Amino acid sequence: MKKLGILNSEITSVLGRLGHTDCIVIADCGLPIPDSVKRIDLALMPGLPSFMDTLGAVLADMEVEKAIIATEILTHNAELHSRTLTQLGNITIEEVSHEQLKALTHKAKAVIRTGEATPYANIILQAGVIFK
Repeated sequence: MKKLGILNSEITSVLGRLGHTDCIVIADCGLPIPDSVKRIDLALMPGLPSFMDTLGAVLADMEVEKAIIATEILTHNAELHSRTLTQLGNITIEEVSHEQLKALTHKAKAVIRTGEATPYANIILQAGVIFK
């Protein structure tokens, strides 16, 4: 049995297969997920697991060089936006429209669907490298 880090075998498998610039998405429970992209559905009920808990767990296991968020989160979910920026620290952040973010999900290796039930609680994480 795995002792540390993410215990979910599907997430662990996806993270282990990522190469530089590959992307995954952490999504709220309402984001449409393309049929062609692997869906890892963690949603149990509204709010569980939360976007922030899931983001924290993934960031602890994944080398991220860039994050992409929807500009709409600034006005429609300011508290989550602020908490997300704090969690990301020095990671480069790109802002796009929500429509552009949805289009970018088609290129993701996987979408991790949380139980988050607040607006625009979605992020694309682009893999970095662990060496410089």
